[in-house]
Amino acid sequence: MYIRKAVEADASALAALSIEVWINTYIREGIDAHFADYALAEFSTAKFTTALNDPNEVFLASQNSVGIDGYIRLSFNRPAPVPGCHETEISTLYVQPRHQGKGIGAALLEAALKICRERGNRSPWLLVNSENDSALEFYHAKGFMTVGQSYFEIKDQSYRNDVLSL
Repeated sequence: MYIRKAVEADASALAALSIEVWINTYIREGIDAHFADYALAEFSTAKFTTALNDPNEVFLASQNSVGIDGYIRLSFNRPAPVPGCHETEISTLYVQPRHQGKGIGAALLEAALKICRERGNRSPWLLVNSENDSALEFYHAKGFMTVGQSYFEIKDQSYRNDVLSL
């Protein structure tokens, strides 16, 4: 495994990985069309291509001998949903389920935090679904603190997120 900056040619791999992780994490009782449509629209190759070319976005990928097994996305100039946070969001940290527990997420996070420090920001923020205990445990172990709550809305449902900051 090595960490590298993701490039435009990685867009389809990032999209596929995102769909896999998102469905595995949040869809537990079967996939209805609304959630499938959301995942396919949100995690499209076109959206990743656009984001990879945005100067306010940085993607780092974990590369193994076959391909990408995880990535982290930093979004700059992104105000937090609660006051008192710096305007840098760790907007995504995804590792393929079969590769979790191998230190990939920790390595990606450390590489991203190094970029934040280089840009003068020691305190990025992020959102975690309030029911995602493993993610909350991971971030708390890395020094993040819960500083508020926000809600993710999809269809006619609302899901509580914890806002964390380093």
